[in-house]
Amino acid sequence: MSKYAIVGGGPKKHIPNLSTYKNEDIVWIGADQGAEVIVEFGLPLTAAIGDFDSVSADSLEMIKKAAYEFKIYPNEKDETDLELAILYAREQEARDILFFGVTGGRMDHTLINIQTLYPLWNYGIKAQIHDHQNQLELFGQGSHTIRRNEDYPYLSFVPITLDIWNLNLDGFYYPLENAHLSYGSTLCISNHLIEEEGTFSFSQGILLVIRSKDIN
Repeated sequence: MSKYAIVGGGPKKHIPNLSTYKNEDIVWIGADQGAEVIVEFGLPLTAAIGDFDSVSADSLEMIKKAAYEFKIYPNEKDETDLELAILYAREQEARDILFFGVTGGRMDHTLINIQTLYPLWNYGIKAQIHDHQNQLELFGQGSHTIRRNEDYPYLSFVPITLDIWNLNLDGFYYPLENAHLSYGSTLCISNHLIEEEGTFSFSQGILLVIRSKDIN
């Protein structure tokens, strides 16, 4: 089954080099200016969705020509362009979605875009947000394995629910055993793996796991 990638209209400077994904089996969906980004990287644009108020007239024509499907919506609508793109991906029965261009810029956009991971997690869809400095994914209770990634060496565990119970970290520089993590706690910020592979487990709650790196 193909992986899906949705590119939003966030600041382009926060988007990693998408050309590294050229050889992967990915269905590319552009939300508003994200469609322009997909075309600029020379990637196949399966669908372009949004009100396109962030692109020039010339860019809009370029997007129309490149897109297999083009769906334009009015500027005043209940859904954001990103949500419309997500709905399209769900209609295609996507089970694995990468997000680009959904962080940076306005904080309200960034926060709500991160929160969109939750309904996808509820639907059993694997979803990750990638930008030039971070990778984000939600995890529910249970035991999870995570591998070392030298490109994103730091690992942080941020509670999304009010409480995380019985959190265990094995294979990490800062291990934990049966810890309680409350909403707003900084206990699990900036950890890293000391082995090629580590595990984290907890009995209740939802964690946002963030891989990150410093940029000089």
